[in-house]
Amino acid sequence: MFRRVGGGIVHGPGEFIFRAGDPADEMFVVGEGEVELLHQGTVVESVPGGQPFGELGLIDGEPRALDARARVRTVVAPISAERFTGLVEQQPDFALSLLRLLAHRLREQTGT
Repeated sequence: MFRRVGGGIVHGPGEFIFRAGDPADEMFVVGEGEVELLHQGTVVESVPGGQPFGELGLIDGEPRALDARARVRTVVAPISAERFTGLVEQQPDFALSLLRLLAHRLREQTGT
């Protein structure tokens, strides 16, 4: 589902895509490469190609809670808040895929 997002921004290894505290006005899908999500410098999750990240701020309106950094040369496709809302409203499969991914991440983090 998420691999179909077009366009992309290239980030070199170690380059930050966003920082904790930044406004969350878009989410991203990893087109190629890998993104590390960090909390106070510690990697808490790695996001591989085809997977989204940065969606929580679009859902709850809060600033970024984590840093996002390219682990290797990485291409990410941004999805604006407006486009995100349209996808959720018009494509139930997109919303369901995102909910399943969030549930999976929550289960991994809580060990349940």
